[in-house]
Amino acid sequence: MSFLDTFSENVRKYPNKVALEFLDPPLQRLTYAELDEQVNRTAGYLQSLGLQAGDRAALQLSKSIEFILLHLAAIRLGAIVLPLNLAYPPDELQYFLEDSGAKLFFALEANKEKIQSILPSLPELKECIFLDPTQPNQFQDLITNHQSSISNSLISPSDTAVIIYTSGTTGRPKGAEIAHGNLISNLNALHEAWGWASNDVLLHVLPIFHVHGLFVALHGALHAGATTLLMREFNAQKTLELLSSGQCTVFMAVPTIHQRLLDFPNANRYNFARVRLITSGSDRLPDEAFSGYQTTFGYTLLERYGMTETGMNCSNPLNGERRIGSVGMPLPGVEVRIVNAETRAVLATGDIGEVEIRGANVFKGYWRQPEKTSASFSADGWFKTGDLGYLEADGYLTLCGRSKDLIISGGLNIYPPEVERVLAEHPAVNACAVIGCPDREWGEKVTAVVVLEKTESVTGEELMRFCRERLAPYKSPKAIVFRDDLPRNAMGKVQKAQLRKELCE
Repeated sequence: MSFLDTFSENVRKYPNKVALEFLDPPLQRLTYAELDEQVNRTAGYLQSLGLQAGDRAALQLSKSIEFILLHLAAIRLGAIVLPLNLAYPPDELQYFLEDSGAKLFFALEANKEKIQSILPSLPELKECIFLDPTQPNQFQDLITNHQSSISNSLISPSDTAVIIYTSGTTGRPKGAEIAHGNLISNLNALHEAWGWASNDVLLHVLPIFHVHGLFVALHGALHAGATTLLMREFNAQKTLELLSSGQCTVFMAVPTIHQRLLDFPNANRYNFARVRLITSGSDRLPDEAFSGYQTTFGYTLLERYGMTETGMNCSNPLNGERRIGSVGMPLPGVEVRIVNAETRAVLATGDIGEVEIRGANVFKGYWRQPEKTSASFSADGWFKTGDLGYLEADGYLTLCGRSKDLIISGGLNIYPPEVERVLAEHPAVNACAVIGCPDREWGEKVTAVVVLEKTESVTGEELMRFCRERLAPYKSPKAIVFRDDLPRNAMGKVQKAQLRKELCE
């Protein structure tokens, strides 16, 4: 049983309906019937290369039809897909390919020279195929004479579908094994919670090597029988025009993208009233972005909470209060509890502790790392997220940051998002990140890294005074570091581990 079973049903129901359309060159459009046919041809091509059920196929490609076809075809064969960020340099790629034991690797022709240097050290890798997505005929020529009639029903819900490597603060990244059953569980929960329907049109602006863009957005639309309009590269003006045109009904983005839309000149001339669902995820949504959307676009953003290892866990309601600062309530089939990080005792409503998750959405474990897998689960089977938060009496969850980001100064706990919210209220602050740096007297010193608005000027002392007027003294920054920008990953999430390494070590 695979999530592709529902896709196959939609092929039968809506054969002539547009499934995927790329809005920027090369312009491409596939109906559900055409997509299914090309997935089968791609599966036949992969079989001709020797790919079998359980084998790993790594993809380091741009957002393209080729990526999508290879991804869906490998899953249809029961193989395991390894989506890889284009930003990974050769040494990191070598680790991922070695650790996963990938049999096939599809990469960009533009990266051929630097990738070829690592190939001799990868004995398990049988084929490395370089593709140029700007030349779609290249891939079509590869798959044209192939066909596969393999059935999705040969797949078990417990079989691994995807391995996604997660960055850690220490040691090498771990490969999270996402099973077919995990994907099905999450798709069904989101289908119910967000009211997915076959007449939906999703505007897709996210990368597709990540859970958000691949599982939540792309898989979600295919599961619903909806149409997906894809941008290879995010364009603020085009996004605003499409969202205000009435053509699109669903839009998913990260806070960085939402802020870019808000910052677009005369953004308030665009109205999103005809878009039924706009979500935010992958990082904390700043309060000012939440409020800004309401005043600028007349829309209340729906914030949700997910992880690589679990897919989506919580969501603010489609119909009901979308609470500022909260990630909402557990999705159908998902359980959430808050525990003391040291004793693992379950905490009372309102108490801050570590968030634990249980449900069919939770991953199988870390690839070939049983000890780390075991350490990530409680004795009674709950997944330890490493996130800090608290539950309100009505079930809403509010996150307070990562446990590794928690600052302990003078024996007192300080949650960076609380300090960041205050800093963000200052008109001169464009972006900020709060970290703890070692301090001989206090244990850790609250340090704020600040990016200023281009037209504004303020001193570190002024910002510290601003915080002291609004926060308890022990929470207020003891040092301010000004930067031109903050290090972020491909999803726009600030890389605090990098800041700690640069500023604290």
